[in-house]
Amino acid sequence: MFSLHIDTARTWRGGQNQVLQTVLGMRSAGHRAALVAHPGGELRRRAIEGLELIPMAPRSEMDLAAAFRLSRVIRQLRPEIIHAHDPHAVAVAALARSMGSGPQAPLVASRRVDFHIKRNAFSRWKYRQVDRFVCASETIRRMLVGDGIPEDRTTTVHEGIDIERVEATPALDPHAEFWLPHGAPVVGNVAALVAHKGQRHLIAAAALVVREVPDARFIILGEGELRPALERQVRELRLDKHVILPGFRPDVLSLHKGFDLFVLPSVTEGLGTSLLDAMACGKAIVATEAGGIPEVVAHDVTGLLVPPRDERTLAAAIVLLLKEPERRAAMGRAGQERVRRFFSAERMVQETLAVYQRLHAARGRRPDEAYIAP
Repeated sequence: MFSLHIDTARTWRGGQNQVLQTVLGMRSAGHRAALVAHPGGELRRRAIEGLELIPMAPRSEMDLAAAFRLSRVIRQLRPEIIHAHDPHAVAVAALARSMGSGPQAPLVASRRVDFHIKRNAFSRWKYRQVDRFVCASETIRRMLVGDGIPEDRTTTVHEGIDIERVEATPALDPHAEFWLPHGAPVVGNVAALVAHKGQRHLIAAAALVVREVPDARFIILGEGELRPALERQVRELRLDKHVILPGFRPDVLSLHKGFDLFVLPSVTEGLGTSLLDAMACGKAIVATEAGGIPEVVAHDVTGLLVPPRDERTLAAAIVLLLKEPERRAAMGRAGQERVRRFFSAERMVQETLAVYQRLHAARGRRPDEAYIAP
C-alpha cells in the first residue's frame, strides 16, 4: 500500500508527531509512504532521513498554485491513498484532486480537534471530497456526525505513541535543569500556549496549591500566542518562584520523567497525546473532562478528572495527589499498562492501514457525495 501524507504546519505539536508516527509506522510495516510537509517546519526536519519528502507551504486554503503543484506530485507518484492530516492539507488535497483527470486515489482526512466544522461554502465543499475521516477520539467522531458528516465516512482511531522510544529516553532532573529546591514536588504541563489548553486555569490553581504545598513547583512547557498573558498572570499572582514557562523543549520526554504529577487543564481537547507520553512515563494524571480526555484517563485509576475551568477542584485534585505519593505511584503504574494495551503507535498504524485497505478495495465504488447539514 502506497500512501501520500500531507501536513502543512510549520510548528511541532501533537498532530505533527502523529503524522511522523504514521509515516514511519507504515514504512516499518513494509509499505511505501511519502510525506508532503512545510519546507521550514519541524516535521520535515525530523523526517529528513529515509523518507520521500516533498516540500510545500500553502499560503491559504485557497492556494491554487500549491494545489496545482500537489496535483502534479499526485500524477507523478500515483499513490493508492492520499491522507491529509490538517484542515489546510484537506483543502489543498481536495483542490489538487479536482485538477486531476481519471481515477483518483481515495482521500482520508485526520480530525484531531473537537471543534465544529466551519459552515462556509468552501469548507462544505472540501469536506464533501473526503472519503473517510479518521478521528482521534470517539468524541470527535460524534461531533463530526452531529455536524452532518455521514456516519459511514467516519472511523475512530485513537492516537498512539512509540512506547519503546519513551522507555528508552533518558530522564532529566527538573530540579537540576531549572534550579529548583531539592525535594520540591514538580507538577508538569506540556501543551501549546493557546486558550483552549487552559494554562491560565492551571496558574490560577497553582496559587491555591502553594497554600497547601508551599514548596510545589509548576513547569509549563510549550510555546504560543498566550505567553505574554500567562507571564503577566504569574507576576500578578506572585508565583514567580513557583511557576516556570521554559518554552518549547525538544527533550520534553526526558523532562516528563522528572515530574511528580502531570496536569492537563484543557477547555477543549481532541485526545491529548501529551497525556499518553506522561502515562507511558509512569506519571499520575490530573486532567479535565474535556473532549476525548476521558477516553485516555480512567478516573481514580490512572488519574483524577475534574470539570474544565474549575480552578478550585483542579487545585484540590493536585494537592490530594501531591500529598499521597503511594496513590500517585499506583496510578502511574496503571497508566503505563493502559497505554501499552490501548495507545501504542503500532496499534494506531495497523488500524489506520485497515482504513486504507478498505477504501482501496472499494475504489471505483465510491459512496454518494457526503452531505453536511446546513
